[in-house]
Amino acid sequence: MKTRADKIKDAEATGLSFPYPDPPAKGEAVEVAPGILWLRLPLPMALDHVNVYALEDGEENNEGWMLVDTGMDTPTAREAWEAVLAGPLAGRPVARILVTHHHPDHMGLAGWLSEQTGAPLVTTRTSFLGAKALQLDRWDEPPADAVAFYRAAGYGVTEIEVLRARAKFGYARVCSPLPVGFQRIAEGETIRIGQRDWRVLTGHGHAAEHAVLWCEADGLVLAGDQVLPRITSNIGVYPTEPEGDPLGEFLQSCAKLRDALPADAFVLPGHNEPFTGLGIRCDQLIAHHAESLDALHKSLSIPRTALDCFDVLFDREITDGLRGFAIVEAVAHLNHLCASGRVRRETTGGVHRYKAI
Repeated sequence: MKTRADKIKDAEATGLSFPYPDPPAKGEAVEVAPGILWLRLPLPMALDHVNVYALEDGEENNEGWMLVDTGMDTPTAREAWEAVLAGPLAGRPVARILVTHHHPDHMGLAGWLSEQTGAPLVTTRTSFLGAKALQLDRWDEPPADAVAFYRAAGYGVTEIEVLRARAKFGYARVCSPLPVGFQRIAEGETIRIGQRDWRVLTGHGHAAEHAVLWCEADGLVLAGDQVLPRITSNIGVYPTEPEGDPLGEFLQSCAKLRDALPADAFVLPGHNEPFTGLGIRCDQLIAHHAESLDALHKSLSIPRTALDCFDVLFDREITDGLRGFAIVEAVAHLNHLCASGRVRRETTGGVHRYKAI
């Protein structure tokens, strides 16, 4: 298995560069630009970390911090924040908390941090309302329409039982209660953070109305999960919008960011290491999904369910811990092929099967 250093070398070989290849240790920070600290929090999953950032904030003397993303609400992540607040961030109050998108590894501790510090939450409207809605989904059993969605994707009895067992460990379990209100940011606006102006762009596909912040003066991009250097953002279709085409939205967003921002911008991503080569990476992501779609289309000379497509889309074994991410990504690719007119879907006995046209 390749090490993290090997994977960085692979990415560098494609034209990316990583000025800060060594991530910060727990409770520590790395300054990646004047007044911007890179911190890392643990995650209880195969992707074992999330990046968060602290930006000097305040109009007069940069007397506070704006935090960008917050990690998942777990005891270890709370402990990590307590160490950071008492360590590299000590001496300045948290002035604001900005969250790029609603996923729990980014929004999860926003409410807790807001309660601890008194700082307001800053995010897009869709991110805030989406997180609020998901916090209401507290199930002991998955709803019937959710079960039907996964059965249609090819889940059998064994996979459904795993789904049932995990139903009670949903979003609300790893996302602290959010404040009643928030401060909205939206596409095209400019937000002042410390002595820098940041323009707000939004991406879609990985998460609806995902905020990306661009500081033109210093060539900096806070990208969240919209553009990652060494892994691809999970693009999924869920029971909430079973006919959606998030992959199409993601590809459009990659092209939008590539065309709107400098190719050599310094990107601060939600996972992996900060990098330069935004334009190259956007093109790589577009090409990667195009190759996956072509391979999938070719494999559909015989009808397949979404579950049947794992061997085409993924180059590693999909274990129980990854199956949930894999199945929604497989449906996303199939929905995009259907939307593109390359594949048709037939349903028999509640199970969807896809065949190339």
